[in-house]
Amino acid sequence: MTELLDLCYDVLIRILEEIDPEDVGRCAQTSHGFNDFIKQNTRLYKAQYLRNFDDPRRRPTDPEPAWIPELQRLVRCRKMLESANGDLKRDEFRFIASTLDTLIATGSTDSLGESHNQQLITKLFQPIYQNHGAFLCRSSLYDRCSKPSQKPADDEEDRQLSAKLLCLFGIPSGNVGNRVLSAHTYARSRVYDLRNYTDATAWGPFRDDGSMRVDWEMVESLMVVLCYNSGLCGRQFIHRFRPPWTQPLEGVLPARDRILPAYPPKLYAQPEIPLSLRDPYNVSGVWSRIVCFLDYNDLYQYNFNAEAMKVPADQPRDPIHTEEAIRHIVMDLKVTEVLAPSEFDNQALPVVKFTGTSRSVDLYGDPNANSKLRGSVRLTPDGEVRWRTISVFYGEERWRSEGIQVGGVRSQRGVIGTWFDKDMDPHGPAGPTAFWKICDTNELDSEGSEEVEVEEEDEEDGVWFLQEL
Repeated sequence: MTELLDLCYDVLIRILEEIDPEDVGRCAQTSHGFNDFIKQNTRLYKAQYLRNFDDPRRRPTDPEPAWIPELQRLVRCRKMLESANGDLKRDEFRFIASTLDTLIATGSTDSLGESHNQQLITKLFQPIYQNHGAFLCRSSLYDRCSKPSQKPADDEEDRQLSAKLLCLFGIPSGNVGNRVLSAHTYARSRVYDLRNYTDATAWGPFRDDGSMRVDWEMVESLMVVLCYNSGLCGRQFIHRFRPPWTQPLEGVLPARDRILPAYPPKLYAQPEIPLSLRDPYNVSGVWSRIVCFLDYNDLYQYNFNAEAMKVPADQPRDPIHTEEAIRHIVMDLKVTEVLAPSEFDNQALPVVKFTGTSRSVDLYGDPNANSKLRGSVRLTPDGEVRWRTISVFYGEERWRSEGIQVGGVRSQRGVIGTWFDKDMDPHGPAGPTAFWKICDTNELDSEGSEEVEVEEEDEEDGVWFLQEL
């Protein structure tokens, strides 16, 4: 009788490629011959990887990954997440969380919009409440609002990683989304605590050590507040005003056929090439924006009344139950310059500057929403995409914002950040904002929006176009 190992190489490989990776491991344990055939068979591991996960090579020029250890790592992570052993998951938090971060970073969608990585993560986290709590709800936000069994991670970097994973995963409807949104009063207390708006944080979602590393716990709180407020607004049912994080990994994974090649060095210095082709961030187009804010009297009292001033600098303020206002804005942006990165920027991509207009959707003639805009996009030292916008009224700056594009360059998840007074007044106002691209053209259908003209400025007031950020 012919044994399995007596089959020709190609037939045996085809058989092993069609079974689950876990079963391949079991086959390797049946005999020394099978073990020798499998353990160093790169072709088999590569085929298994590509059958179960997205191809981590974003471009044809990318080097081949180490297929054997990478597949073993992902299979081990998947088995742990499928386990009901909560102690194991807590002990292996860093391994599993970092593997998930890599899985998201290397994910992409095919021509049908499907992704192995997205399907796997959705399957393991949306219906499995234990996994969601063990890895996506371990930031300091849950230190005060969760059950005794739900504790934040002990290490600062682990808390930041957990918050980042939640920002990437999103806040879908259902039990897992409700769990996150139940922390909205505590998230609001962080967002409106003006002690978090300093020169060290650049008044944005950055850590307070001046390093310009993203403070993912702040981004998480901003997302929770914006998502909660959007859920109370009827415009959530109009597609262009629905925040793009209500489905798992929505907008985070790029379409494989739209991933750009590596940015050529010095491309930004080629004046004969159109600006739109030199812009790696895809800025030009129409963007939908939401802005939330507390009544200024409430904000001031929360931060500067007698009781508030007694709170130690390293302690959070009380949760905020006061309702906020929300505004919907449409921005029309156009690239004006593509420049070399400065010595303080990441050198991988250029700095892109833009101008444009913003108009209110909710209130005709809103003096705080209808304005000219200018801003810039650049990479932070650790490779995150940083957006800055400045609202200009009749040639004079009024509001600024700092934000991070969640998911990286050209991510459709959009930008989440903070807005504040142009003078960076420590007494405020300040609050959360987010914006995401809805189309590349300057055409909008009439659904859910009104045409709002921005008043023309005098020609002499147009000098803001040339001002440096």
